[in-house]
Amino acid sequence: MAKTDVKEELNIDLLLNKPWVTIVWDDPVNLMSYVTYVFIKLFGVSSEKAHELMMKVHTEGRAVVSSGSREEMERDVQRLHEHGLWATLQRDDKI
Repeated sequence: MAKTDVKEELNIDLLLNKPWVTIVWDDPVNLMSYVTYVFIKLFGVSSEKAHELMMKVHTEGRAVVSSGSREEMERDVQRLHEHGLWATLQRDDKI
C-alpha cells in the first residue's frame, strides 16, 4: 500500500468516526433560569457550568452542550425538545 493510500484511508477513517455535538440555540421563550435548570437536570453539570452554558446560549446565540455518537446526540436533542428547548445536532467541526 502506498503512502498516499494510507493517508487517504486515515482521513476517511477520521471523517467516519468524527464525533457529533448537540447544540442548544437561543430562543425568546424560555427563561434563563429554566435553561440552567434543564442543563443541570439532563446533563448532571454543576450549577456554575449550567449557568456558563446558558450565558453562552444567551450571548452567542448557541452553545455545544454534549458530544458523542450520533445516536447519543439524537437522544440528547430529543430530551432537550421534550423540555421545550431548541436543539440540533451536527458533526463536530473541530477535528
